[in-house]
Amino acid sequence: MPYGSLSLPTRIFLLAWDTGKNRITGAPDLHYAVRACALAELAQRGLVSDVDGIVTPVFGARTGDPGLDGVIELIEESRPRKWRGWITHKSRHTMDAVRDQLASEGYLRTERTRVLGIFPSRRYELERAGYVEVLHAETLAVLRGPVPVSEVPAGDAALVVCAATGKLRGVISGKDRRQYKERLEALTDRSGAPGPELPGLMRTLRKALASAVSSAEDARSGGGGGGGG
Repeated sequence: MPYGSLSLPTRIFLLAWDTGKNRITGAPDLHYAVRACALAELAQRGLVSDVDGIVTPVFGARTGDPGLDGVIELIEESRPRKWRGWITHKSRHTMDAVRDQLASEGYLRTERTRVLGIFPSRRYELERAGYVEVLHAETLAVLRGPVPVSEVPAGDAALVVCAATGKLRGVISGKDRRQYKERLEALTDRSGAPGPELPGLMRTLRKALASAVSSAEDARSGGGGGGGG
């Protein structure tokens, strides 16, 4: 995917944009998917690992990417948590950091507004719709084929798995998730290439994301909200 140095969490944030409506649609739990992508990329880079189910960082390691480094710093400074805990704990902080990063790099445009004419606020609009349209198309190509899973880059595989599991419905529909269920399983393992321990870690991460999204959906259907901490 032609996105230069864009990280997985920034790419999935862009994926959630509807270029026609110029806003995020069909992704009520995007903050969980963004955090899951950050964890996936950190794992792929060897900067976090699974030690008896606990997300364990390489202390002092940094990537130079604000969103990724914010996550690893938070893990360093906090009590130990399992994967689901790190998908939900302060996950909106990561999404905010990713959004601001994309604005600073010109993918989003920021407009200052006032709520009720009093309270300062910022509105974000998509600046590079062409990038997002290509990203949408290539994400669906990874999901549907015809490229063999063995030839899909690990980062692209992780992006598709997190988009599907995080239920970004504007990109991957429920029908797609059902129709390509077996390919998603294969892409989950592919997202752990080439490290021998990574496929199992990615399966664990995917289950954790699915659990977090399911809990949020249950909370919303019961009138209890469903936001991340």
